[in-house]
Amino acid sequence: MNADNVLAVQFQGHRPHLKAVAYRMLGSLTDAEDAVQEAWLRLARTDANDIDNLAGWLTTVVGRVCLDMLRARKARREEPMEDRLPDPVVSRETSTDPEQQALLADSVGLALLVVLESLTPAERLAFVLHDMFGLPFEQIAPIVDRTPVAAKKLASRARQRVRGATPSPDPDLTGQRRVVDAFLTAARGGDFDSLLAILDPDVVLRADGGVLNGGMKTLRGAAAVAGQLATFQRMSTTSHTRPALINGIAGLVNTVDGRLISVMSFTVADGRLAAIDILSDPDRLARLDLTGLQS
Repeated sequence: MNADNVLAVQFQGHRPHLKAVAYRMLGSLTDAEDAVQEAWLRLARTDANDIDNLAGWLTTVVGRVCLDMLRARKARREEPMEDRLPDPVVSRETSTDPEQQALLADSVGLALLVVLESLTPAERLAFVLHDMFGLPFEQIAPIVDRTPVAAKKLASRARQRVRGATPSPDPDLTGQRRVVDAFLTAARGGDFDSLLAILDPDVVLRADGGVLNGGMKTLRGAAAVAGQLATFQRMSTTSHTRPALINGIAGLVNTVDGRLISVMSFTVADGRLAAIDILSDPDRLARLDLTGLQS
């Protein structure tokens, strides 16, 4: 095997980690794939003999690429990512695919990714690379063109904004699924009181139907969310609903005649629904990779 082939094999070994970094940075699976591909192109143009730590080098490159992409988004101000749900990662509850497992590690749910969209590009990079992937600030600093102390302050500021902005999901997937099943039962039966009983008082519902359908709509509070019972009942009785993991937590995939119509993610905290995220944008649903659900 020649040197180029060896390098390609090594890169493929790092790909799941790199895509996981890029996904947390960008909230878009397509953009994450583009960032990873750009890292490969840069590696192919570099003398690998000059790289002492390939994993660190690649993570740094992906970080820089993602930072540039985030800054470009802010500059364009076209379809701000904070006005849409991040791309969901859909899989079975027993997925063994390494790339899926890397993307789902630590259950970075859609609710948390929505909060990350509100950070500045530099804050998001510092937080993601340090708090989620354990990179030292000495390595993060040159990516954001700051000193290590300044990079640490960026991560701290981001941490303060993230903390408390979204609840941590209950770690027990069986318990999560029990609450989601109760939601389905209440929805199918049109049972308002049962639905209200499993909603956290401060529950947040985000529904993203895409630009043509008015973009993302957000409701807050148990009364407002329970007021959507008729919509939930229509969804649960007219579509084929099956359980799935959505970004590592309990969710539902809904189809009609085999066509995907929505993906629902449920953040269960302290035994109640604290957040419900629904993606029903036809264009984005059509681009979703559901092989992880089928494997």
